[in-house]
Amino acid sequence: MSDDVVRRGRWPWVLLIVVAILAVLIVVAEFVARSILPGIVRGIVIEQLELPADQELDVDASGILLPQLISGRLDELHLQTDAVTIGGVTGAAAVTAVGVPLHGGDLDGAAGTVRIDQDEFVALAAASDLPIDEIAFAAPNVTATSSFTVIGVPVPVALTVEPGADAGELLLTPVELRVAGVTLNAAEIAERFGDAAAGLTQPHRICIADQLPAGITVTGLTIQHSTAVIDVDVDGAIITDAALQHNGVCS
Repeated sequence: MSDDVVRRGRWPWVLLIVVAILAVLIVVAEFVARSILPGIVRGIVIEQLELPADQELDVDASGILLPQLISGRLDELHLQTDAVTIGGVTGAAAVTAVGVPLHGGDLDGAAGTVRIDQDEFVALAAASDLPIDEIAFAAPNVTATSSFTVIGVPVPVALTVEPGADAGELLLTPVELRVAGVTLNAAEIAERFGDAAAGLTQPHRICIADQLPAGITVTGLTIQHSTAVIDVDVDGAIITDAALQHNGVCS
């Protein structure tokens, strides 16, 4: 058998060995990338949002990282924490960003949720003009106790409010009221008690724009079991536009 034939017979084995080595290197590189990337992202987020240095924040990227790192853009990046305090309100937050640039530029987009308990929701509701004494969740709505005065006499009311969001603000819309054991809708309350109960029958807005970066917009509010879920949308330019990183304003 000639040397050429022997060499040709060895080539497939050599190629297999090379491929195997490359596969191991790719796996190792992928492992290293997944070990380093979360720490880098965590540091950037904590710095931009001015969070405590020891803030808990889980970071995970979808898909195989190496091709994304080479292209300079991550397909999806997931961030989650069980407790974060922004604007004096503490809750669990989860955000998914898509098209995340690694060398500068805007995100393709991002959206997420903030979950707060009943006590934190009470703190938010206190910022509204709705005269509320106590609040309790009754998914999908919120129940509240309040009162209004008729001829100097306080009239206790049990109020059912539908949560929502509009134009970036939280919205509480009264849908049902119970006065002295009788259930009345907003129109009936207005008819019986007139201006004295006007504050209980109108939708009330809660602006929290001044507690969030301007690039984050509230898009929804729902009650799920014992938790209020606030949906948010993130402007992809928040990475490059400093104005979007500063807190917004309430009109």
